[in-house]
Amino acid sequence: MKQLIVLSGKGGTGKTSVTAAFAHLASEGKYANQFIMADADVDAANLELVLQPQRIEEEEFRGGQVALIDQETCVSCGDCQNICRFDAIDYTDGAYIVDPIACDGCAACVYQCATNSITMHEQVVGKFYVSEGRYGTLYHANLFPGQDNSGKLVTLVKQRARLQALDEERKLVIVDGPPGIGCPVISATSGADLALIIAEPTVSGVHDMHRVLETVQHFGVSALVCTNKADIYPEGTKEIEDFCIDSGIPFIGRIPFDLTVASAMVEGEAVTAFDSEAPASIAIRDIWSRVLDSLLEGEA
Repeated sequence: MKQLIVLSGKGGTGKTSVTAAFAHLASEGKYANQFIMADADVDAANLELVLQPQRIEEEEFRGGQVALIDQETCVSCGDCQNICRFDAIDYTDGAYIVDPIACDGCAACVYQCATNSITMHEQVVGKFYVSEGRYGTLYHANLFPGQDNSGKLVTLVKQRARLQALDEERKLVIVDGPPGIGCPVISATSGADLALIIAEPTVSGVHDMHRVLETVQHFGVSALVCTNKADIYPEGTKEIEDFCIDSGIPFIGRIPFDLTVASAMVEGEAVTAFDSEAPASIAIRDIWSRVLDSLLEGEA
């Protein structure tokens, strides 16, 4: 079983559009009924908007702790408010109340309270889903705004997808990774066999590509690179290609700027299914073929 992760150094590079197209192409090729999908971008999960699956399982994801004041034993001394560095405790209507969003879970107030009126409680910070769609099973999740532990939620999404793939002897897990290089990316990249990095030919896009490449290489994951909207700034595309050649990193394709992609997104469809002859579809199909070649090389 192989794990392919699609990454980008920044958001908005077309990562999810390409992942959705890969799911469509996989469903029509040798991996039909042999792959599982996972959306590891739990802070802004949107692969389901394209694949339009039906949710068949939903679980609460708990992480972090928040302070809770027992009003029956609290003597309103105010020590908890004085010790809180995050201004998470307010005095309202004659009682001290913890703002769960502002609370950092440090528990300083618990140790400060002379009457033991404050306790820490685990909180629901997101939801985890299993869905079935037109191209198969999708594991995804939603981290609530302002919450942390996104790395742990990403790990849960990937682990569940991987376990089903192993149990059912599936051949491939396709992961739509988070953007950037932070903890969610590290969690999503862990255990991957191959990373496809999608870069935009802009000054910031080139810089971010370098950062995400360094991240996956640090963890020993093989990487491929392609450019999206490659024709909007040819000099930037050439810079990316030259860098890949000099660094020994396979550069496997250019996706042109194509309004068909936007039209497909509006219709909630992968661009390769929406219009198989669109310039972007043709380019993505070729990139998918090269990705499969790299995966097969890994099996040899």
